[in-house]
Amino acid sequence: MNFDSVEGFSGWDFSYITETGRMASGLLSWSYGSRARILMNEASSMLDMGTGGGEFLSYLRPFPPSICATEGYQPNVKIAKERLEPLGVKVKSFAEDTKMPFADQQFDLILNKHESYSAKEVRRMLMNGGDFLTQQAGGTDCVEINQMLGVPLNADFADWDLNSAVAEIKENHFDILFQQEEKSPQRFYDIGALIYYLKAIPWQIPDFTIDKYQTSLNTINQMILTKGYFEVLQHRFIIHARAI
Repeated sequence: MNFDSVEGFSGWDFSYITETGRMASGLLSWSYGSRARILMNEASSMLDMGTGGGEFLSYLRPFPPSICATEGYQPNVKIAKERLEPLGVKVKSFAEDTKMPFADQQFDLILNKHESYSAKEVRRMLMNGGDFLTQQAGGTDCVEINQMLGVPLNADFADWDLNSAVAEIKENHFDILFQQEEKSPQRFYDIGALIYYLKAIPWQIPDFTIDKYQTSLNTINQMILTKGYFEVLQHRFIIHARAI
């Protein structure tokens, strides 16, 4: 089998396996980016939560007059600052979702793509009438990987879905303007692409090593050689909420 390292992985960029067609994801019925752009056109101050290396945010220009971004994974903070601060984005690191480094009602738009958050803290930072747009990976995301490797889903997040997120957001003084939840296929076309993916997202299989899961990886590799790919289901949901 051809195993890849993640030495070149930085920020939140999977182009090494997506741009080469080694991993591909199915389409959703919504576009988070398009919805974000529309909201940004009307915003005067915004926050992008969990910006990674700033790759996605950098594509959403032009920015509102005041814009900040956060990143909690320390290796990404330097990358995000180098990419975003020349564009006028203030990048800040943080340690806890419940203690964000911003003032009350500082923003009229908060974006959050695949980042954890405290709905109470998001509401604190938003002005009355401000918008919160989040796309999340649900608790059963790519569960087929866990099943093949014999690893249970993280019990803390297994029930994370649209209904639980909407309930929490409503409890913190928001109106829900849009909500949608779907599962779409994601395919790995060689075993090295799957290994690269698992090394880059350690929360899927926290103790992942090639040696420990060699037998299961061999089984998946045979599936790929026979069928052409290994398919899993991405669990995604999106919420657009307004502070009241």
